[in-house]
Amino acid sequence: MARVSRGTPAKLHRIVARLRKAYGRSVPPPAVTAFELVLWETVAYLATDERRARAFEALRTRVGLTPQAIIKADPAVLSEIAAIGGAVAVEDRARHMHDAAAYVIDAFAGSLDSVLTRPLRESMRALRKFHGIGEPGAERILLLMRARQVLALDSNGARTLCRVGYGVQHKNYATMYRSVRAATGSELVADFDWLIDAHLLTRRHGQEVCKATSPQCEVCVLKDECKYAKANASRPARS
Repeated sequence: MARVSRGTPAKLHRIVARLRKAYGRSVPPPAVTAFELVLWETVAYLATDERRARAFEALRTRVGLTPQAIIKADPAVLSEIAAIGGAVAVEDRARHMHDAAAYVIDAFAGSLDSVLTRPLRESMRALRKFHGIGEPGAERILLLMRARQVLALDSNGARTLCRVGYGVQHKNYATMYRSVRAATGSELVADFDWLIDAHLLTRRHGQEVCKATSPQCEVCVLKDECKYAKANASRPARS
């Protein structure tokens, strides 16, 4: 990973600095193990961060966050907690939590953290076996657990960086994600705090301002860096 020269801050450096000034330091998910991050992803679906946090806290207090606690939990209780995280696929998400716990107990002797020190390809392969965890999700777990210095992005962050000029817009999210990751590679900083900030801040900006539809370019702190905003500046604003 290249470290950006202090004398010539790259565009990505400026973007992260502006987002930090606009939003402050973002708080990562309240998970302290790799398995807890899997639960964080699974316990809610199509939910706000606040609702996801409520579901995660209910899981913590009512069941516990270890594979051993999840495997012993009453399926009805897991379903009740999953319902806090959204009304979609409640029983499926409860089952996915149970299946994730069984996988960790069987394959990793009860501790998913053991994958964090394995070679990258092996770690990614293991994490992607969980339902709903693809390449971006696996990289997020490795980053948030401070195991790998990567710029992990969710769809909001990838969209934000694509619009300001990194990578190419593509209907296939995996293709766009990889193009953005490749385009930002030379401008990354080999520092976990900076990378986690970049992940969380671009995600928040994509959620609140750089939305998939009706982006709020007029109030965007990145608009003078943004190819998308410049290309659409002459178009009439949507009512």
